[in-house]
Amino acid sequence: MKIVVIGGTGLVGSKVVGLLRGKGHDVLAASPNTGVNTITRVGLAEALSNADVVVDVANSPSFEDGAVLKFFETAGRNLLAAEAAAGVGHHVALSVVGADRLPESGYMRAKFAQEKLIQASNIPFTIVRSTQFFEFVDAITQSAADRNAIRLSPALLQPIASDDVAAAVADAALSKPANGIVEIAGPEKIPLDELGRLYLANKADSRPVVADVHARYFGTELDDTSLTPAEAPLLGVTRFEDWLRRSSAEA
Repeated sequence: MKIVVIGGTGLVGSKVVGLLRGKGHDVLAASPNTGVNTITRVGLAEALSNADVVVDVANSPSFEDGAVLKFFETAGRNLLAAEAAAGVGHHVALSVVGADRLPESGYMRAKFAQEKLIQASNIPFTIVRSTQFFEFVDAITQSAADRNAIRLSPALLQPIASDDVAAAVADAALSKPANGIVEIAGPEKIPLDELGRLYLANKADSRPVVADVHARYFGTELDDTSLTPAEAPLLGVTRFEDWLRRSSAEA
C-alpha cells in the first residue's frame, strides 16, 4: 500500500514513516525539504499519484493567530483537492484534544477549522485528536516564564509521548476510515503546574512554579475539561516520569 505522510520529516511524522515502512508499506515522507509543499502545491500532485492513504501530521511554522489559521486552511484545501484528484481512499489527520472547546486560542481555532474542512470533504477520513506531547513541555514551561517564576494553570492534562502518538496514527492509517474522531491520551492525568515542576526538577532548574488559574495556554484560560479527552480514549503506555528518566539517560 502506498502511504504519503505529510510532515513526514518532523517529530511525529518521521516516527510514523518508520513504523509504516517497518510493516512493509511504500511510504513517502512528504515535506518542503523533500520537495512537497502543501501551501504552494509544488510536488503535491506527483507525491499523491497512486496513493492509497494520506497521513497529515504537518504543523504550522508560526503560531501567530492569523498565520496559523492561514496555514491550516490553505494546506487543508490544497491537500484535500489533490487527494480527490488522485483518488485517495483515506485521509488521516492529527489534531488536538480540545480543538472544539477553546475558541479563544488562535491555534485551537485553526485546528478546528482544519477538522471542518476534512469533515466537509468527500474523502473517507479519520481525525486523531491527541493530548499534549511530552516533548512540548519545555516550550510550554518556558513560554510561561514571568520574571523569576513560571506561572502555569493547575488544570488537568493527560499528556502523551510522541512515540505513542505515532503508533496510534500509524494504526489509524492501516485501519478502515472511522469517518469521525478518535481521541488519544497518555496513561495518567497531571495538573499542568505539576507537570512543569516535574520537568524543571529533572532539569535542575530551581525556578518556582506558581499555580495560576488565570494563566493562559496558547491564548486561553483552562479548566480540568479543556485539554482532557472524553470517556474511553485510546491510551499510550509511557508515563511522564519514565519518559523524563529515559530522556535524561539518552541526553
